[in-house]
Amino acid sequence: MTQGRSIRLFLVDGTPHGLLTAEIMNWTGHVLTGPRGKLSELVQRPECGRTGVYFLVGPDAENSARPQVYIGESDDVGKRLKQHNRTEEQGGKDFWEKVCLITSKDQNLTKAHVKYLESLLIQQAQRVGRCTLVNGTRHDYIGLPEADQADMAFFLEQIRTVLPVLGFEFLRDASRPPSHDLKTGAAASASDVSESPRFRLSLPKHGITAFGQEAEGEFFVLEGSHARSEWGGPAHGYQRLHLQLCEEGVVADGGGDLLRFTRDYAFSSPSAAAAIVVGRAANGRTEWKHEETGQTYGEWQEQLVSEAAESRAEVL
Repeated sequence: MTQGRSIRLFLVDGTPHGLLTAEIMNWTGHVLTGPRGKLSELVQRPECGRTGVYFLVGPDAENSARPQVYIGESDDVGKRLKQHNRTEEQGGKDFWEKVCLITSKDQNLTKAHVKYLESLLIQQAQRVGRCTLVNGTRHDYIGLPEADQADMAFFLEQIRTVLPVLGFEFLRDASRPPSHDLKTGAAASASDVSESPRFRLSLPKHGITAFGQEAEGEFFVLEGSHARSEWGGPAHGYQRLHLQLCEEGVVADGGGDLLRFTRDYAFSSPSAAAAIVVGRAANGRTEWKHEETGQTYGEWQEQLVSEAAESRAEVL
């Protein structure tokens, strides 16, 4: 079982859409985030005068499925944010709507630390592929002692833990926890097995068979699964995602009129996953079937809820 974590959130001005700070127990890091409209208040905070890394986040006009993100570092974050708040013509950045900065409570982060951390963050964002990265190419920074590199690797993991809690998903790993081998269905060790079984989606007319599994609140279509090569239904928001996955190589030529998933890929819901597989809007709660029992995803989920409710009633 995964160990629980305690994250302390503080609404600086008492509203959910204003400035917010976050801290994790036994972590020296400190997170401050807020909307661009609160920048004048944010830059007055003492954290902004410290050395740290920061994220500028905004919508991508060409891709509604993911945000645009700029990752930076500075030994005076507040000064750098003032520069970014200028217009594009003046050397600033127009796209961003939210800012998030990470500093250290003990102020032990140095310029070398944050340059190395920035490099790790850009690498992670590129690997995960959940955002359009404004930075472009990553600059490797290796001028840090081995012990400090280990400290920054730990610092990075804490950042990746806290950001999704604040609504920033772009660093969250899209890889699926190990559970079953796609071809054999053999389970991994008991400590690694997800609570979710494998689900199958079949479309015999098009020769499509896909496998999925729920993990950590997302629905993964597994590597080797098939999907339609083109969007065949009416225009829909998932149509752009279908094209995007083709462009990024998440799905590639699988022979004939089929595409094949080149890796496990996380979707926000079973319906989103089903839509990409069948090439049209689809109800994932009925399309995906339990590989062993034949239950639909919706029936399986209802059974889990009923069993949990009955178990609670017995305890009470």
